[in-house]
Amino acid sequence: MQDFGVDDYSSESDVIIIPSALDFVSQDEMLTPLGRLDKYVASENIFNRQMVARSLLDTLKAVSEDERDCIGVLERVGRLADDSEPSVRAELMEQVPHIAIFCQENRPSIPFAFSKYLLPIVVRYLADQNNQVRKTSQAALLVLLEQELVERGDIETLVCPVLVDLTAPDSNDDVKTEAMAIICKMAPMVGKDITERLFLPRFCEMCCDCRMFHVRKVCAANFGDICSVVGGEATEELLLPRFFQLCSDNVWGVRKACAECFMTVSSSTSQEVRRTKLSSLFINLISDPSRWVRQAAFQSLGQFISTFASPNSVGQYFREGEEGECNCVNSQNRCSHFGHLKGNLDLNGFLSVKEIHQACISTKNEPQPHEKSDILAPSSFSLPEPAEEESPFVSPLDNIPEQELYNSFHFWRLPIAEMDLELLQQGESVQEEPPSYVSSSQGKTKASAPVLDRKQLEELIENLEPHIDDPDVKAQVDVLTAALRATTMDSHLEDAFLEPRDSQGGHHYDNPFGVHQMPLIGHHSDMERRNSTLQMNHGDDSELSDSSFSPEDEKKSKHQDVIPQALLDQYLSMTDPSRAQTVDMEIAKHCAYSLPGVAMTLGRQNWHCLRDTYETLASDMQWKVRRTLAFSIHELALILGDQLTAADLVPIFNGFLKDLDEVRVGVLKHLYHFLKLLHQDTRRKYLYQLQEFLVTDNSRNWRFRSELAEQLVLLLELYSGQDVYDYLRPLAFSLCLDRVSSVRWTSYKLVSEIIRKVASCQVLLADFLSELVEKFCHSPKWSGRQAFTFICQLAIEDDCVSLEQFSEHLLAPLLQLASDPVANVRVLLAKTIRQSLLEREYFLHSANSHQEALEQTLVALQMDLDKDVKYFASVHPGSTRLSEDAMSTTSSTY
Repeated sequence: MQDFGVDDYSSESDVIIIPSALDFVSQDEMLTPLGRLDKYVASENIFNRQMVARSLLDTLKAVSEDERDCIGVLERVGRLADDSEPSVRAELMEQVPHIAIFCQENRPSIPFAFSKYLLPIVVRYLADQNNQVRKTSQAALLVLLEQELVERGDIETLVCPVLVDLTAPDSNDDVKTEAMAIICKMAPMVGKDITERLFLPRFCEMCCDCRMFHVRKVCAANFGDICSVVGGEATEELLLPRFFQLCSDNVWGVRKACAECFMTVSSSTSQEVRRTKLSSLFINLISDPSRWVRQAAFQSLGQFISTFASPNSVGQYFREGEEGECNCVNSQNRCSHFGHLKGNLDLNGFLSVKEIHQACISTKNEPQPHEKSDILAPSSFSLPEPAEEESPFVSPLDNIPEQELYNSFHFWRLPIAEMDLELLQQGESVQEEPPSYVSSSQGKTKASAPVLDRKQLEELIENLEPHIDDPDVKAQVDVLTAALRATTMDSHLEDAFLEPRDSQGGHHYDNPFGVHQMPLIGHHSDMERRNSTLQMNHGDDSELSDSSFSPEDEKKSKHQDVIPQALLDQYLSMTDPSRAQTVDMEIAKHCAYSLPGVAMTLGRQNWHCLRDTYETLASDMQWKVRRTLAFSIHELALILGDQLTAADLVPIFNGFLKDLDEVRVGVLKHLYHFLKLLHQDTRRKYLYQLQEFLVTDNSRNWRFRSELAEQLVLLLELYSGQDVYDYLRPLAFSLCLDRVSSVRWTSYKLVSEIIRKVASCQVLLADFLSELVEKFCHSPKWSGRQAFTFICQLAIEDDCVSLEQFSEHLLAPLLQLASDPVANVRVLLAKTIRQSLLEREYFLHSANSHQEALEQTLVALQMDLDKDVKYFASVHPGSTRLSEDAMSTTSSTY
């Protein structure tokens, strides 16, 4: 655009204006690139100056051969950067990353150019009064950092100090918020050292900005990224106190941002901090007054739970036992959940009654309701974890299997009458321990701790009652109440078995509540878990369990020791219909989405905690929920192992097979990955159902059939040649006749792989190839005959069949297609002969009986009336590949 003056538009010289304009153009053409740049940088026309800014890169390319001219262009950029028009400055800033990249790639001899001429402009514009200019400079800076175009020294001396200054308390509110956002986004790019030294103090300060909630919201939204950069030590010492403040911010948007990044923050902390501090903090967010905060918290709940998974935690590395039980590979980690209590354990691994009473009494004065989940693990019990080689349990309990170690049967239940008296006497005389008993379901001797008497039980209940509003405490009170009731009903059993007397009629221990007789209480859910383990492990034993369970019993069966029970309880509640009304209509979908991660964290030994929830989700009325499960059922099967998969997942999998197409496609997409985890007998049953995938709700859903063809290619390895011939062959032939070309093309690959599968059996191979010739080579439709040619080409190129077998069964029918009436078939035949058959030495050998037939067919095709057939028979187009041929010569999609 030219910068015409007012005089040029004089009405008295209209005839001369056009020549004048042309003269100006010719004058511009005579100017050097730098001359034109100087002319229009000084123009009074805004659009001219915008044009100059937009064409800076072109100008730089025009003078790239001359280093001095390149520097001259960059010097003039500085003049343009002082332009008073914001649109010119914004246009300039958009070009800066492109100019920087060009300078780095083409003028490495002037590495100082960017640092000297361009970076100062970018940094200065970060505080520009115009919002568009600031936004453009922020975007430019991030691009420059991502492309590593800014030297580390410049980042530390030029960029970071400016950003820190822009976040000062007296800075403009908008500028402060934007600068803090840039700092948060820069942190992962600049690394731990710079972030910790230059950004972290200001970030902590901004988290507590009382005046600007927008700044606090930015800090909350990016809190996890900062934690990831600075690491665990700085996170726990400096950042977590600020995070707690943000989680209780009076602005719901800040709290919501905290809930959304909770998983990332948790990943940067230790297991102890995660369990003792972050868990109760997260529970507060889940029960937040704001629905939006609760919604974000529930969406993050499964992710937060997944952070409790670690290589050292129980349940992460399990292998299937011979009888289906789960065996922990990492044997040194025995219920590490209780390790922090080791300092308060006596020789038998039990806490004293006095200590338990103190723990209960101390909670009466606990003023923080958000910490009530730790009611039986107050700070006075927080002791260092033992070293990895140490075990918090000693020999009297070593003979108990790990999964039974905290079974409530060992601590609270009255011993059953059927006892091995010989073992009992032996235990009294040798070990002077409380009596042992034999569990009929295990067949092993178990060490039993005595049940408390009425006085102690009443005292425990009295201490817990002030906290009865806590569901976990209520469950414990129920356990103690049941034990209290049992002491009344079975007082004769208590006299006979619970307090053995010596020959003089006295107790053989002075204090019935000695330190070696109280059950270990290391967490608020331990009693409940012990009580529930009886139900889980002895549920089939008529002597040890009732025939039915109350809702309270069922709740107790959901206990485990991998994650805080309160978190699991909240996760399980996501299927409650009331949650959809009060939190999020799609909360069940979020529950389904994160279930594999939760299952992975808990381990297969705790699958019983999730089984009912999974079944509820699998029958949810919303198809999106079932679809989510269908897409991940193969991952869950990998976590659970073949035993649990067969028992609990296969029925649900079968239901998904008959569901809507939107759900079935999730199963179909990972059909191979799921079936390969099943036992061969179970897997074989699905051969009968594969044909059902050909039927869809919408016949135009061709992608469904394409996915089926791809899965069938993978499934070939799971079945025998005979099964493939009997069940997969009809499916493959049906898909080869699909009206959508992409489905047919995948199916041709499937047929060629079936040929490979059955090639080892001459009878099956002969029958299969005979049917292939009959159905396709002799097909009345030209698309079928073309498909036969494709399959032959694939079989040769992928070595699916030996050349001798190919020649015996397929070569003669293939060559007969040289006289096919459809040119497309003859074109593909010419390509197959040229690109595939004649590439093999086997067909070129003079002694080969098929050589003459090939040569005669090729000569006939070279004389074909169709010029494309003649071309492909005469030359060997190396650039034309098989897949390209397929798409270029097949019929239209519909």
